[in-house]
Formats: sequence, structure tokens, C-alpha cells
Amino acid sequence: MTLLTRAAAAAGALLAAAGLLTASPAHAASRDAFPGNWLYLTVTKGDARSSDTRGTLLLCDPPQGHARAAEACAELGAAHGDIGRVPVRSGFCTMIWAPVTVRARGQWEGRPVKFQETYSSHCVMRARTGSVFALDG
Repeated sequence: MTLLTRAAAAAGALLAAAGLLTASPAHAASRDAFPGNWLYLTVTKGDARSSDTRGTLLLCDPPQGHARAAEACAELGAAHGDIGRVPVRSGFCTMIWAPVTVRARGQWEGRPVKFQETYSSHCVMRARTGSVFALDG
């Protein structure tokens, strides 16, 4: 296990303990868990009941946390932290139904961020969210 992987796992445990990974509202103190812009990101294959979930902590001051952290931070910066405003990538995605659900919680420019969406496939997810949820590189 790499140092970054261990740090992300510890951060995930900290976020869970702070209540950021639950359905309950985030507490004011939990927004200060990390300095600067950060998001805890998860990608779940299948429906919401699936146990096939990957997650990581994306830190953007400096960019770190997953294989494309610099790109993800740049895209989020251009969209002012609004994942729904990340520019859509052009290209072709097959019409194969292989749903993925993405979630993000964190802080951007001092504001809390919460995002959840289910896409019909990994391809559609990447077309709509750029590098943000590209946890596997």
C-alpha cells in the first residue's frame, strides 16, 4: 500500500468519523477538515446497493489524490467547483447499460460541495465529468 493510498484511506476514515460520508448534513466544523479545495469522491459500479465502490480524497492545493488530480483540479477550477458545469467532452459512447453512480462531498472556494449522479456507463460519466471521477487513471 503506497503512502498516498494510506493517506487517502485515513482521510476517508476521518471523513466518515466527521459525518461527511453519511446521508446526514455536514456540520460546520467538518468543512474545515482540510485546508483549501478538496473533495471526497466515490464511483460505484451498478446500482446503489452495489458493494463495488472506489473512492479517493482529491486535494487541489497542491493537486493530489488520484491519477489525474492535476487535470481534475484544473477542470473544477474552471467550473468554480461545480461538477455539473465541467465542460462536456465530445466523443462516442456505446449504448451499453452499465450504470455507475458518482458522489462528491467536500469544499471548494470555502463553499460546501455535494454532488451525486448516476450515468448509464463509465464512458458517459467521463464525458460529463471529465477527469474528476477518473479514479483509475
